[in-house]
Amino acid sequence: MPLPFTPLIETLPSSVPFVGPEALERRTGTMFRVRIGANESVFGPSPKVVTAMQQAAAEVWQYCDPENHDLKAALAKHLGVGPENVMVGEGIDGLFGYAVRLFVEPGVTVATSLGAYPTFNFHVQGFGGRLVTMPYVNDREDPQSLLDLATREKARLIYFANPDNPMGSWWPAASVGDFIARLPEGALLMLDEAYGEFSPEGTLPPLDVSNPNVLRFRTFSKAYGMAGMRLGYCVGHASLITAFDKIRNHFGVTRMGQAAGVAALEDQTHLRNVVTKVAAARDEISGIARGNGLVPLASAANFVTIDCGRDGAYAKRVLDALVAAGVFVRMPGVAPLNRCIRVTAGTAADLAIFADELPKALKAAG
Repeated sequence: MPLPFTPLIETLPSSVPFVGPEALERRTGTMFRVRIGANESVFGPSPKVVTAMQQAAAEVWQYCDPENHDLKAALAKHLGVGPENVMVGEGIDGLFGYAVRLFVEPGVTVATSLGAYPTFNFHVQGFGGRLVTMPYVNDREDPQSLLDLATREKARLIYFANPDNPMGSWWPAASVGDFIARLPEGALLMLDEAYGEFSPEGTLPPLDVSNPNVLRFRTFSKAYGMAGMRLGYCVGHASLITAFDKIRNHFGVTRMGQAAGVAALEDQTHLRNVVTKVAAARDEISGIARGNGLVPLASAANFVTIDCGRDGAYAKRVLDALVAAGVFVRMPGVAPLNRCIRVTAGTAADLAIFADELPKALKAAG
């Protein structure tokens, strides 16, 4: 007979946070013409990154440096902090798993927004945490609501994204700083800044690694164009960062990934070019939405969330029609956010196809 799972595992559903476009392609037997649903950067990594990866490919017979020394040093220099304040991991998703493992056990309360990034919730539930939520306010995660919730429920962790996924909303640095200053005693803020490079100036507060109550998560997946590499980093007080070493997969970040991260940081010109292209694509997506009588939400990320004007069932019909036409997009999963679809910044060719298929999808949705 098979060995029994733990009682916690027995209670969890057999699910994953996302269904990838590859799974949808296998299901339908057709390939997507346009892949603008997963918030990847269609503009790709720097050519210098590709060269570094090619050079590292011949060395993959060697294990990676388990200390991630060169990449941590490069990040520390780039951010103006010490290497002891930087943790490198397998994307923000992997880092969330480690951070939750550090602080969450069965019964520990974690506060987040209803409809926020589901992978964080996935890790909390996987370690037996008690997840409590507050709804978005005016399509934004609301710091005051989260503070009230965390205080009332005595939450150990608070998740907050700035800019936010899936709505693309953001708060200025002063508001985030006030949020941090008013954290309840005994609470740690998990500040997700995955889309920070795309945000307006004055969105990200200065890094303060002297504060032991905040962990800030950033990634190479979005603006740096390396979603498939699984490379992210966390910045915080040295005592928090050191604790990751007790539990992390020390060989989790590949040799190629470490080389790619260093090369990416060295090409800030490419990063700026990508940010410019994304801003233009957001404007184009917004124009397409307005041209079809829909309302695009203001975005500080590499996507635009479009209010379809009705309910979640209608938005799902629009999404399904686009997917059937070979256009991969996604939508928020929780009402009332799910009245929207979410469209990632694409190339001019990508968005031309989206512009052609959206009115057909709206008509099909009824």
